[in-house]
Amino acid sequence: MGEAEGLKVAFYRSASGSEPVRSWIRSLSREDRRVIGFDLRLVEMGWPVGLPLCRPLGDGLWEVRSSLSGNRISRVIFCATEGRMVLLHAFIRKTQKMPDAELHLAKARKKEVERG
Repeated sequence: MGEAEGLKVAFYRSASGSEPVRSWIRSLSREDRRVIGFDLRLVEMGWPVGLPLCRPLGDGLWEVRSSLSGNRISRVIFCATEGRMVLLHAFIRKTQKMPDAELHLAKARKKEVERG
């Protein structure tokens, strides 16, 4: 994949057909959705993008870091594959360290994506 051409956003879809990141984003306020959408678009159009917006997590995972209303920070974890930015998991960060459960879930979903 030529990384300088940008990426197209795609949502992880479970075997049952749900799209947990899309559902999570839709559950947020209009303003928070706008901020996350803007940040995802910056990564999509400018890939590869570095800090402070985007950070590698290892194992082919990346996070998009968005500052939301109420002094909250969201994380959208994705993998880049076949010209796509597959949004695997998203959450509101509550601690400085990446919670193991959040990272584990994203890794499991990445394996599903890779299997096709």
